[in-house]
Amino acid sequence: MTVEQEWIRPEGREVLVPGTIGPRRSVPSHIERPEYVGKDEAVSDSGPYVQSADVIARVREASRIAALALQAAGEAAQPGVTTDHIDAVVHGVLLENGAYPSTLGYLGFEKSCCTSLNEVICHGIPDSTVMQSGDILNVDVTAYLHGVHGDCNATFLVGDVHPRAQDLVEKAHAAMMRGIKVARPGREVNVIGRVIEKFVTRHGMESVRDYTGHGVAEGFHNGLIIPHYDSAPMFDDVIEEGMTFTIEPMVTIGSQEWEQWDDGWTVVTRDRSFSAQFEHTMLITDEGPELLTVV
Repeated sequence: MTVEQEWIRPEGREVLVPGTIGPRRSVPSHIERPEYVGKDEAVSDSGPYVQSADVIARVREASRIAALALQAAGEAAQPGVTTDHIDAVVHGVLLENGAYPSTLGYLGFEKSCCTSLNEVICHGIPDSTVMQSGDILNVDVTAYLHGVHGDCNATFLVGDVHPRAQDLVEKAHAAMMRGIKVARPGREVNVIGRVIEKFVTRHGMESVRDYTGHGVAEGFHNGLIIPHYDSAPMFDDVIEEGMTFTIEPMVTIGSQEWEQWDDGWTVVTRDRSFSAQFEHTMLITDEGPELLTVV
């Protein structure tokens, strides 16, 4: 860990270690489950990249509900609160709106959202870890409704956060928005990562390469990959009207090199530098991108 990374870490906040994971939250039987719940594979993680008008309408509604739950999670992200409490908030909002938490039971993940604190890049499991002033928390929410998914995430400031960590969060959001802006029909998807990486590099940060955006609709991940770095000539799928996919750059204040905890999910920066991320599900129209994960 560099001097700067140690400096922006909240006083008394040690490098993170796994907390205690509480029991899986129940879902009423009347709420439709994705096909993969309770299985070792997700057969639905495939499908067309371009969606029908009916599928788009359903993704729009699932995305709106995911955004509602994410908004509630951000309001709950306060010092003294556990990340498991954030999971409870997300779970409650999704169920209140008739949606199933897409992560719950997905390939062994046993919580209703991902909570990635400080040096956690992605896929953090909600647990007994207590947030404190100066932390940054990413919450990743996906709602399953009427046979489709809507996926979004955001990084929230917990209490009084160091200006350099605030800047990281602001740049991660700006990077996502720049990537969204260039996602237009006729362009290759790799243009998205090109503008994202160029932007974050200019600010002395790095964009994580090994975790990407993805197509989303009837499959949680339908096979379309959206890189967040300059991958050309790879990932040359042409953006088409009717595509629904996520852009979700993970931006680190130090190195983007990572390692994974023994839980098989939690991905942290190798140098334990802070990481921030934002994500929207979007629809490609003839005029360009339309954000679906909005309230």
